[in-house]
Amino acid sequence: MNIESRPPLRPFHLAFPVDDLDAARTFYSDLIGCEEGRSDSHWIDFNLYGHQIVAHLDQTYTALPMVNPVDGEQVPVPHFGVVLTMAEWQALADRLSAAGIRFVIPPTIRFEGQVGEQATMFFQDPSGNALEFKAFASDDRLFAKE
Repeated sequence: MNIESRPPLRPFHLAFPVDDLDAARTFYSDLIGCEEGRSDSHWIDFNLYGHQIVAHLDQTYTALPMVNPVDGEQVPVPHFGVVLTMAEWQALADRLSAAGIRFVIPPTIRFEGQVGEQATMFFQDPSGNALEFKAFASDDRLFAKE
């Protein structure tokens, strides 16, 4: 099935651990711009650009750093994020930079001049979870091989 024949994308769901719910709330709501959904004393739902992410409290959680080399950079694994429009990506990059976020990989263009050329940035939430937000000049380049 090719991408043109697929039904419209449905929201993705991701649950992940955090060691401090208040810090997660501030980071995802205030810095990333996620609307908060339901919550309890041990979890918070967030709307991440139309996708449901859920921060689950684990006060003993420690993110385990691992990296893989990609285009000359050490990319943190695992990581999650969203493919944004170029305008959304730039607005988020500007907001994060203004807030003084420490980037693991600062906003940059990866695979420049190649089929997979993309704007990308990596950073961590307060619990050490790695996030990547990226954008392509055209969405049809997302899975392009040649």
